[in-house]
Amino acid sequence: MPTLGSPVRRVEDGRLLVGASRYVADLDLPGVLDVSYVTATIAHARILSIDVSEARGVPGVVDIVTAADLDIGPLGVMNPGYPKEMVRPLLATDRVRFVGEAVVAIVAETASAGADAAALVEVDYEPLPVVVEPEAAARGEVLLFPESGTNVVLRQEGGEGVPDAEGDPEVLVRGRLVNQRVAPAPLEGRAGAARWESDGRLTHWSSCQGPHPVRTVITDLYGLEAGEVRVIAPDVGGSFGAKARPYPEELLLPWLARRAGRPVRWVPPRSADMVGLGHSRAQIQTIEVSGRRDGTISAVSAHILSDAGAYPLIGPMLAANTGRLMGGAYRIPVLSWTAESVVTNTTPIVSYRGAGRPEAAAMIERGIDLFAAEIGMDPVEVRRRNMLDAGDFPYATPTGITHDSGDYHRGLDLALDHVGYAQVRAEQAERRERGDPGLLGIGVATFIDRTAGIPGTEYGAVELRADGSLLVRTGSSPYGQGHHTAWAMLASDRTGVPIERIEVVHGDTDVVPRGGVTGGSRSAQKAGSAVVEASDLLVAAAREVAAGVLEAAVDDVVFSVSDGGRFHVAGAPAIWIGWSDVATERASDPLACESDFAGEGPTCPFGAYVAVVEVDSETGSVRLLRMVTVDDAGTILNPLLALGQVHGGVAQGIGQALYEEMVYDGAGNPLTATFADYAVPSACEVPSFECTLIETPSPNNPLGFKGIAESGTIGAPPAVQNAVIDALSHLGVRHIDLPATPERVWAAMAQASGNVRP
Repeated sequence: MPTLGSPVRRVEDGRLLVGASRYVADLDLPGVLDVSYVTATIAHARILSIDVSEARGVPGVVDIVTAADLDIGPLGVMNPGYPKEMVRPLLATDRVRFVGEAVVAIVAETASAGADAAALVEVDYEPLPVVVEPEAAARGEVLLFPESGTNVVLRQEGGEGVPDAEGDPEVLVRGRLVNQRVAPAPLEGRAGAARWESDGRLTHWSSCQGPHPVRTVITDLYGLEAGEVRVIAPDVGGSFGAKARPYPEELLLPWLARRAGRPVRWVPPRSADMVGLGHSRAQIQTIEVSGRRDGTISAVSAHILSDAGAYPLIGPMLAANTGRLMGGAYRIPVLSWTAESVVTNTTPIVSYRGAGRPEAAAMIERGIDLFAAEIGMDPVEVRRRNMLDAGDFPYATPTGITHDSGDYHRGLDLALDHVGYAQVRAEQAERRERGDPGLLGIGVATFIDRTAGIPGTEYGAVELRADGSLLVRTGSSPYGQGHHTAWAMLASDRTGVPIERIEVVHGDTDVVPRGGVTGGSRSAQKAGSAVVEASDLLVAAAREVAAGVLEAAVDDVVFSVSDGGRFHVAGAPAIWIGWSDVATERASDPLACESDFAGEGPTCPFGAYVAVVEVDSETGSVRLLRMVTVDDAGTILNPLLALGQVHGGVAQGIGQALYEEMVYDGAGNPLTATFADYAVPSACEVPSFECTLIETPSPNNPLGFKGIAESGTIGAPPAVQNAVIDALSHLGVRHIDLPATPERVWAAMAQASGNVRP
């Protein structure tokens, strides 16, 4: 029987690997029509006219819809602090604001008929001035929403602290840091389907991070009651935060299905998703680090300019996350931040794995390396002198984050010992001495995360079936995390029922009554704890049944998880009943227990990452030689699942560090809109990861869980970035923005040597 912490293989993988999975595109929906969209090919323009007459004549076309046909929408602003004018229509009305915005919906018998019709739609645009760069948008010379009078979505600030008693700092360093725009690029893009049933209810299928939040948006938009809408999230092929909320193209599907009188499905191609599915990161950070020449940091301040894209969604809130976590793993007396978020003629910004925390780690970890370079101290030593000690927890930062538990020095020491820090430094010196064209660099990054920070409870229920097996219902909605394995393990650990006799169901609002957005690394802490509580309640209820069968007082009944779970009278273990016996006794009224778990607040997992790179001094190309990671996630539920999360996150972090960037030209045209241009790393571009897990249990949930799903995307980018810059530091290079492409690295070397102008 599996127990907590066992390396149990994922139970869901067999079905996924043999093709027995069902995604939105695989659903058997008799009579389903295909929905496609004509999207804007210009970043900013007035729509003068739309001619669909020729497109209507294409064989197989059932309907063509423009904004003039709609009687629903627009979508309201996500935050009451946003300008009320910055709302997004389901289809573009009087103007378009980014390349990829939906303008016309085409409903057809087949996808090919829809594509043929789309090619014949004529949209007459009057081009308007375009603003792509956030700094230009902040000046307000070009307005996306003229009626609002500004491009600024939100201004925020935070932080406080007690100034250094020793007076003015001896050292002050400043840096301008860019966290580039990236595309989440899940394997399965956006997808949805809708069908109105004969009883008038709507069934909606969504590739999403939770069906209940999708249902809420649909009911609000269409004026329906929750009971009138069933939302199903089938198998979902990845998301990384980008599908936390439904997109306008998906939300229009019920309207199109009702008008057509048939079910409809929308599965856009990758080319549409590269500019339609939200982007993320996209911050320009200005940081000041002050302190003393002994390596002590006394204050850090930052201004965060956040690109929200054409319509403000989550971007401004991500900037606030960055500000709150800007202190990292360090004891810094004064932390202060301001943030300004602006709209630009680009794809809207959404959450992406880490959601503001990778940007925070990038800011403080680059700031520390800049500070170390200024005072001539090893950056590892600067980290050690400012890092929180194991006895400091819980620790409240000046920005309002509470570190619940940790041992940051241990994590750093483990990473440095594993990589052989002194040996790498010695090899680096030898290479520089002999003029080796392969420049060796080593970069260190420590970080904290804030997980389970999304407010609200999470639902879990456990039901005893007639044969003694268990059914677990969860409000969490997996898209690759391994929830079926994890929740079965937890239920098995508390009940003794073997994992193979536990079924986990999720993702259907008719089957699971409540649920939230699965994101922010909250699942084990909230959904897992809900399963644990429900399992414990089930055991307690079963003890009462067993007491009746065994003719004993409830307090005298002992439960043991061994041998599949047994109930016996204290002192008489030879006479017992199991779960099947309990199920038989309750055949007419099966036992079922549920829980809505809130927890005692967010948790702060942490890590220490070390990257070793080799930079070709002649071409600027970077080869990542080693990636060493040490991660804490509180109590480790399943090390195989935890390491799988680390591996995936690290790969994405390396992608951001070395390859990935969504680039626009001055007219707002995306230049990296395919995988031929947007360079996602493959197994060939990453080394074998050297990963270690440590445990510092959190006091904020019953089993001490913390999240780990986003750690790799937080720690890997600054570790790799610091390593690249370290390799070039003896040439006078102090900073390179990501991604560290050969061109960018070569330019930095050339500029440092005086061969080119800045």
